[in-house]
Amino acid sequence: MHSFWYRANAVLTFGVTMLAAMCTLASISDNFNLPSPSAEVKILNINWFQKQANGNDEVSMTLNVSSDLSSLFTWNTKQVFVFVAAEYETPQNALNQVSLWDGIIPSKEHSKFWIHTTNKYRFVDQGSNLKGKDFNLTLHWHIMPKTGKMFADKIVMTGYRLPEEYR
Repeated sequence: MHSFWYRANAVLTFGVTMLAAMCTLASISDNFNLPSPSAEVKILNINWFQKQANGNDEVSMTLNVSSDLSSLFTWNTKQVFVFVAAEYETPQNALNQVSLWDGIIPSKEHSKFWIHTTNKYRFVDQGSNLKGKDFNLTLHWHIMPKTGKMFADKIVMTGYRLPEEYR
């Protein structure tokens, strides 16, 4: 006859093994989702473009961010972290990324959005590299699942240019 503790250990071990197997299957099922998100970012106005006292360039802009990220959500998605970044090249760095806006989308019901905002974070370059600079606006997202690994991807929107002169 087995003792109570032996039986409790067997039941607990079986339960944890089944939970691990279910989490693994949930994580694998996310690989079958083929998301097709869409996004558009428009610069409505450059509010100011100035040189700071320390010599760095700073830009403030008004943005319209519209997106449909509903295809990113599956039954295993807890939330999606999304942010808009300005990306450009300088002689010192092949890639500079400056986050302009971010947000957390908690559910599929909130995944279609339109936001009219100024950049939430300062667009500052270390130096005077932004005059007349071409840059991309990129919408990045990180899918945070209930179980399994995180997925990240982005949509790059090209064709933006900063003014030649400070204002």
